[in-house]
Amino acid sequence: MLQCIFLLSDSGEVMLEKQLTGHKVDRSICAWFWEHSISQGESFKFLCRVADVLSDYLGGLNEDLIKDNFVIVYELLDEMMDNGFPLTTEPNILREMIAPPNIVSKVLSVVTGNSSNVSNTLPGATASCVPWRTTDLKHAQNEVYVDLVEAMDAIVSRDGALVKCEIYGEVQVNSSLSGLPDLTLSFANPSILNDVRFHPCVRFRPWESHQILSFVPPDGQFKLLSYRVKKLKNTPIYVKPQLISDAGTCRITVLVGVRNDPGKIIDSITVQFKLLSCVASADLNSNHGTVNILANKDCFWSIGRIPKDKAPSLTGTLLLETGLDRLHVFPTFQVGFKIMGVALSGVQIDKLDIKNTPNRPYKGFRALTRAGEYEIRS
Repeated sequence: MLQCIFLLSDSGEVMLEKQLTGHKVDRSICAWFWEHSISQGESFKFLCRVADVLSDYLGGLNEDLIKDNFVIVYELLDEMMDNGFPLTTEPNILREMIAPPNIVSKVLSVVTGNSSNVSNTLPGATASCVPWRTTDLKHAQNEVYVDLVEAMDAIVSRDGALVKCEIYGEVQVNSSLSGLPDLTLSFANPSILNDVRFHPCVRFRPWESHQILSFVPPDGQFKLLSYRVKKLKNTPIYVKPQLISDAGTCRITVLVGVRNDPGKIIDSITVQFKLLSCVASADLNSNHGTVNILANKDCFWSIGRIPKDKAPSLTGTLLLETGLDRLHVFPTFQVGFKIMGVALSGVQIDKLDIKNTPNRPYKGFRALTRAGEYEIRS
């Protein structure tokens, strides 16, 4: 049972306070959690669910969005908890109870003076045997789409050694199925999945015994499963920076290439780094793509796709501030990429079985891998 929820800003300021029980918790407890929860990465399953719902409603989750939609956030917490216990946590059902923020609702609240977004009618799932799905759903075309969406986190040391390489992935489902369908999804290699977190619709016993996902899906889009695949041995692309500093200047060269063919085209490759405060000016050029240096000294090298006839390279000279002979601190390079049609973790969906539908549904599968926190240290 939760006694309270505090939403903190990036600086630790309390933006929203929600007391859930008769016993009021003092705000001073936030200081302790701010020090310990951030450093140790502690979280509760329900709080992760709250974050998912708020992100789904607001189109993201940051300090500005919370402040701009304070009333809606407070109303959502009211419906998601009942006297400290989880109640309604499915976004599809919550949307029937609380209207998502939009320009029309904001204008009406100003004109009428009524800032409430709560509906006067109960959601359709109230009479359903599963609380996340409305009864008697009917779709003209029965179809379900399953997406494997993965983000690769990697750290490459200055000597080129792979310090960290792991993938955070999600199984995202978009369901438009009539009636009360019962789905079973299995993986070809479930043993590689770690830190698995399920949507509430997943029956735990089939997964525990046979690593099979058995569930009655919510209607529309939802995240069925999240996971991590740890200790990958390689990355799909390499980025090799070289900086030679002498006599008040620094010669920079950055090479980018494909390490091994993942089977699909690697798209939207970018390399980003910040020019250090000791750099007075920079003259950078590339043989492929475009290079932009912003006012805050962020340098963006947009490569796109790697051509077959040449390896992309960035070269140039950094002029140091007066009095500095050489660089003593070197920049860190942030890498971005996107690969459609491939899950680099090796996770593969074996099959998806669907029961209790009025006619045979269409099933679609896709995969996408992108760079997460991908750092190259120079």
